[in-house]
Amino acid sequence: MNKLSLLTLLLCVTTLGFSQPQQGTLIGQDSTNRVITTAVPFLTITPDARAAGMGDTGVATSADVNSAYWNAGKLAFIDNGLGYGISGSYTPWLGKIINDMYVFYLSGFYKLGREQTVAASMKYFDLGEIQFRGLSAEDLGRFNPREFSFDVTYSRLLTEELALGGALRYIHSNLTGALSTGNIDARPGNSVAVDFGIYYTKPLTSRNATLSLGAAITNLGAKISYSDANNRDFIPTNLRMGGAYTMELDPRNKLTFALDLNKLLVPSPPRNNSTPLLSGIFGSFTDARGGFKEEIREFMTSTGVEYWYNNTLAGRLGYFHEATDKGNRKYLTAGVGFRHQRFGFDAAYLVPTNKRENALAETLRLTIMLNFDRKIGENDSVTD
Repeated sequence: MNKLSLLTLLLCVTTLGFSQPQQGTLIGQDSTNRVITTAVPFLTITPDARAAGMGDTGVATSADVNSAYWNAGKLAFIDNGLGYGISGSYTPWLGKIINDMYVFYLSGFYKLGREQTVAASMKYFDLGEIQFRGLSAEDLGRFNPREFSFDVTYSRLLTEELALGGALRYIHSNLTGALSTGNIDARPGNSVAVDFGIYYTKPLTSRNATLSLGAAITNLGAKISYSDANNRDFIPTNLRMGGAYTMELDPRNKLTFALDLNKLLVPSPPRNNSTPLLSGIFGSFTDARGGFKEEIREFMTSTGVEYWYNNTLAGRLGYFHEATDKGNRKYLTAGVGFRHQRFGFDAAYLVPTNKRENALAETLRLTIMLNFDRKIGENDSVTD
């Protein structure tokens, strides 16, 4: 067993739920494989049930307590009637197979004034207990791999229609503990990253509608290592951009259509992990072996529809599409939502459409939130 074989296996296991390599291949080992993989892919799991019910859209939808994950710029547009809020989300992972893997997301926001909002959130991924064994079937002990990230976010209005935001994130990934036996020398991985987001929203009074546009770069940060400085892998730096169009059908009925495009800003396979971070990011737009056509296939598409009745009851549908040779994730989503005074509840469900298993198939994802009022002065402005 070489130094990193156990870590490679664990990384493959954790990645299988995020992308589907060609049958019979091991991620990163087949020269024909075109699936882009990274370390700590848990960072890309949709954390909240509202976005999950809309096909994983969120960069330009209306702002809420979970906006920091999707677009830091959105936070400044949280309703001024709300002063602060908190949300908890639970997502079973591989729920059809085992019952001890899950993702938990905790987030909260606080409005400093009409134009400024801060937020903090934590994402925790529990991979369940694993029995480690060597190639000779020797018992290497049991361990519960865990990963988490913690971030703080700041968002500010620049005008009545435009806002910018940024976040600072700490990432910790402990897949094997401090395992040291034979040629194996593994340790937890740590990294830091930042997010940048911009959000624009404009009421279209002539059509009784609102158009919103957003873009965000997330997880822009240092490579992560599970052994030594010579073995470092990219984290999932991601470009997300999209729009949302909301129509008020009448005073009680509202409909939103959303579209997100995502692209991982990491080198395409086969790649050299010694590539500098910035070179990998900028090169990710031109390094696909199939040229421009393959670069286009590296964009993932999410579409979603959200219907609200009286701002109380919501129904959601969505679809996610990823090119066959880039992961082949294709699924429909559905969800419901409820809001009453300070309380909110969302649920989402996923159904694969390409006869492939999905780590989230046939599982119910839940979000509960509480929002609290605080008087915020309407004249508290520096944008005039």
